[in-house]
Amino acid sequence: MLTMIVAASLGCLFFIRIDFKSYGLLFLISMVSANLLCYLFIISGFYTYPNNVLHGDLRLPYGLISTLIPFIVMFSVRYSPEKWVWKIPFYWAVIHMGVLGEVILKGTSIFKFEAEWDLWDSYTLWWIYYLLFELLGGKIIPAQLRKPITADAFRYGRWAWIIFHIIVIVTIFLAGIYVGVTVFA
Repeated sequence: MLTMIVAASLGCLFFIRIDFKSYGLLFLISMVSANLLCYLFIISGFYTYPNNVLHGDLRLPYGLISTLIPFIVMFSVRYSPEKWVWKIPFYWAVIHMGVLGEVILKGTSIFKFEAEWDLWDSYTLWWIYYLLFELLGGKIIPAQLRKPITADAFRYGRWAWIIFHIIVIVTIFLAGIYVGVTVFA
C-alpha cells in the first residue's frame, strides 16, 4: 500500500506541476470527494478496511484514497480523447483497471465487501464518478493543458486500440474466473 501511495503522490505532483491552479483544484476536489464518498460507504456498512495498517485507527486508508483516486482523475482528464465516441473506451479501460485493483485488494486482509455491496456496485459507481469528473475536469482544465489521445490511436491495430483491447479482454476473462470461483466456492 505504501508503494501505491508514493507512486500516486509522485503522479499527482507531476500533474499539479503542469498548472498549479487548474490541476491543483482538480486534485483537491477529487481528493475531498473520494474521501467523503469512501467514508460514507464505510459508515453505511457497504465495505470496510479491517486491516488498515498504515492509518491506525482511521476507518479508511486516507493516504491511498487521497493520492490514487486524484491521480487517476487527473490522468484521465488530461489524456482522455476529445470525442465521446473514444472517451467511452478510454474510461472503460480505466475503470476495468480500478475494479481489478479492488478485486486484488479484496483478496487481502486490507479490504472487505459487506453483504450489501458487490463488484457491480463498484463498477457502476466508478463509471458515474469518473464521467462526472470528466465533465468537471473539462471545465477546470483548459484545452491547452490537456493532451488527449488522438482518435487515430484508437483505430484498428494502433497503440491505444491494442492497449484498450488487452486491458478489457484480460479483465473480462479474469472477471469470468472470479465469478466462477466465487459462485462455486
